[in-house]
Amino acid sequence: MISFQLTPEQQALKEMVAKYVQGEVLPVAAKYDESSEFPHEVIHKAWEIGIMNIAVPQKFGGLGLGVLDDVIINEELGAGCLGIGTSIAVNTLGLYPILLFGTDEQIQRLVGPFLEKPLLASFCLTEPGAGSDAASLTTTAKDMGDHYLLNGSKMWITNAGHASLYSVFCTTDKALKGKGICCLAVDAKSPGITLGRHENKLGQRASDTRAITFENVKVPKENLIGKVGEGFKVALKTLDRTRASIAASAVGAARAALQHSIRYSKERKQFNQPISQFQAIQFMLADMATKVEAGRALCYRAGSLIDEGFDEDGNLASAHAKRFSADMAMEVATDAVQIFGGYGYTKDYPVEKIMRDVKLVQIYEGTSQIQRVVIARNILKD
Repeated sequence: MISFQLTPEQQALKEMVAKYVQGEVLPVAAKYDESSEFPHEVIHKAWEIGIMNIAVPQKFGGLGLGVLDDVIINEELGAGCLGIGTSIAVNTLGLYPILLFGTDEQIQRLVGPFLEKPLLASFCLTEPGAGSDAASLTTTAKDMGDHYLLNGSKMWITNAGHASLYSVFCTTDKALKGKGICCLAVDAKSPGITLGRHENKLGQRASDTRAITFENVKVPKENLIGKVGEGFKVALKTLDRTRASIAASAVGAARAALQHSIRYSKERKQFNQPISQFQAIQFMLADMATKVEAGRALCYRAGSLIDEGFDEDGNLASAHAKRFSADMAMEVATDAVQIFGGYGYTKDYPVEKIMRDVKLVQIYEGTSQIQRVVIARNILKD
């Protein structure tokens, strides 16, 4: 029999993150959304309680937690603030290439410092001209003997202005397309790196998003993650693991929108009764609740499959989870605004922020359209 019951350890993890969100995130979420400042103190607190860098194996001093654990964490973070949650989640995204394909020496040298202090990492794949078609990236890594010379630009990089380490995907030969891609771990303080302006975004405004330009940046050969030509594989394997967690953050945001809607529908009166008594509102709430439950089930399944080593099935399950949960959260958040009516369209109530925030989940880490491509290829192959 398949069980969706969390273990006592997972339940304790869920409760700990929920307590962190209640005490540290929710009280300041609106402030950081309004100012678009980076929430250093809030993220430092997340590091202190141990919900960052959770995938680092125990033999290197980490917790060695799995994708399902990350799913549980990100649902709770998403229920608090997707912007702050994204900054925390992307740290794992930035380190996963090293954890999955790095040597023991690379993990100790490059990831070890993240366990000693609240450092941040960035995942640098997207470029101004290469978004969904990541294999067409043009950032180059020229072999100079004992180092690579990195040149090019990356776009929409989360944590870029505050990260100490970049996982950069580049090519040693543009003619080889995907077969020429490699992954380099790059010190963010390296000479030749220029940061773009902090993007003024519609939602997830607490997260730092910038362009990065690399101009003759020297990267030691020992910072090559995996082999030359394996970079595209490194990126895909990383995204298979993080998409389930990002999908879970959308589930958390949708759950919060539903909870706000339930409370409001009981308080708001029209025609001498709470609007929760009207069948039109009840049906909206019922549909919202079912969608949230379905999204969570898909995320749990994806996380479980990957943790159990079923990578191919996990790839498809992650695409299902990301596609459904991202679109579902947008639908639920929009319905929440509708239930709130005119009040829902103002910043005095939290549902308009949720609606702005969840839109980005349909775009980053593979758009909903790209997830459909992945799903279609899987179900149509022989």
